[in-house]
Amino acid sequence: MTDPGVPSAYVRDKRTPTPSREELRARIPGWGVDLDPADRPAHPRLQYPADTGAHWDFPERQPEKWPRERSVEHAFLTPVFGTAQPPKGLSGAVRKYAYARFSEGRLAHWMLLVVGDRLDAAEHRLRSFASTRPDVPATGVRTEFTHGGLRSRRGRSDARHHLLDPVVVAGPWLAAAGGAAVGVRRLVRAVRG
Repeated sequence: MTDPGVPSAYVRDKRTPTPSREELRARIPGWGVDLDPADRPAHPRLQYPADTGAHWDFPERQPEKWPRERSVEHAFLTPVFGTAQPPKGLSGAVRKYAYARFSEGRLAHWMLLVVGDRLDAAEHRLRSFASTRPDVPATGVRTEFTHGGLRSRRGRSDARHHLLDPVVVAGPWLAAAGGAAVGVRRLVRAVRG
């Protein structure tokens, strides 16, 4: 026997019978109005084959200009797919491997796609250095000194990151520049010596 002071929702062995359709209809106004298909306004559209006005049973397939990556779960590509960024370089190889080897239900598939995106960003960054207008790292270090960086962070939860943020953002760029300088110096010594 359950305690009358305990709500019935928290009782482990609840034995309340499910109300019948008639009881629900009597208790809840409008309950079950869509049970009869004749009462459904969208009922003709629920029939198959629906009259969609399409002139095809299966849409015309977009031609593949290169072998596209497709999940192992799917028998074929969707009829229309994007072609704006074809996979290329190391990032493209990683993405193709993710689609060819792993199901979309596996973590490895998605982690490889994330790695492919990071590699793609690095490839674009390196490619920008070969152009006349390379990407400039947005560190915000100059703004910290010219626009009151410490003053603007006072009272905020990220104030303790004030000194660490420029190091984290600019550090890899400074390390790459230092590595390039060391490499150039060794190359010059090797050519002279």
